[in-house]
Amino acid sequence: MCGRYASARKKQELLEQFQVEVDGAAEEELRPDYNVAPTKPVYAVLSRVPKSDPEAEAVRQLRVLRWGLVPSWAKDPSIGSRMINARVETLTEKPSFRRAFAERRCLLPADGYFEWAVAEEGGTVKKPKKQPYFIHPADGGVMAMAGLYEFWRDRGRPDDDPLAWLVTCAVITTSALDEAGTVHDRMPMLIERDRWAEWLDPGVPDAKGFLVPAGSTGLKAYPVSTAVNSVRNNGPELIEPLLEEDDGQALF
Repeated sequence: MCGRYASARKKQELLEQFQVEVDGAAEEELRPDYNVAPTKPVYAVLSRVPKSDPEAEAVRQLRVLRWGLVPSWAKDPSIGSRMINARVETLTEKPSFRRAFAERRCLLPADGYFEWAVAEEGGTVKKPKKQPYFIHPADGGVMAMAGLYEFWRDRGRPDDDPLAWLVTCAVITTSALDEAGTVHDRMPMLIERDRWAEWLDPGVPDAKGFLVPAGSTGLKAYPVSTAVNSVRNNGPELIEPLLEEDDGQALF
C-alpha cells in the first residue's frame, strides 16, 4: 500500500508542469508537506466539463482534495481514512471505486513516497523493527500517481453551505518492480506524461488499458529516518538518506 508520501513543490510549479488551465485552488496554497498522511489535504490534477457549459470540452484543473476516498453513498465520511488506496486488480469490481474509475480519474503529484521493510536487526519475532525507505524518481522529476476522486454530500448542511460538499481521493496501487519492489510488493500506479490527457479525460469511460502491471519505473530507494513514522514530524530532513554507519542498512 501507499500510506505516506511527500509533496513539497510549490503550486505554481505544479500548474506549469501539469499544464493546468484553471487554478481551482486559487484561494488555497498548501505548504510543502514531507509527510502526507491519510485525511490530509493534497493537490490533485483533474479534468472536468464546466457546469456553465455542459457542451464544452473538459478543462484541466488543479484542486485541493482530502486523501481518503469517501463514496457518494457513504453515511459517514470517516470511512475515507480506510480507503486511501485502490488496488488496480480489483478497482473495476469494487462499488466504492468502480464509478469513480469510469468518470473521475485524477493525478496526484508527489516527490516520492515512503514504504517500510523489516530491518535486518532489532525488534522481536512478534514485532520486528521496520525501516522506512523513501522511493522517488531517479531523475528528480515529479511523480504523477494515478488517483480517483469522489464527491460526498453532507445532507445535514444547506445547499449554500460551502462545507456541504467533501471532495476526496484515493491512490491506485499496483505490483512493485525495480528497486521499489525490493522494499515492498506494492507501489502507486504511475501515469506517463504522454498519457496524462487520456487518463484525465472524463469522456474516456473505459480506461482499462491503463490497468496493466508496471513496467520499468525509474525509481530509486534509500533508507530514511524513523522520524517519518510519526505524522507530527514534517520537514525536508524526512527524505534525507541515512548513511550506512547511521543504521547499518545498506543503500540500494
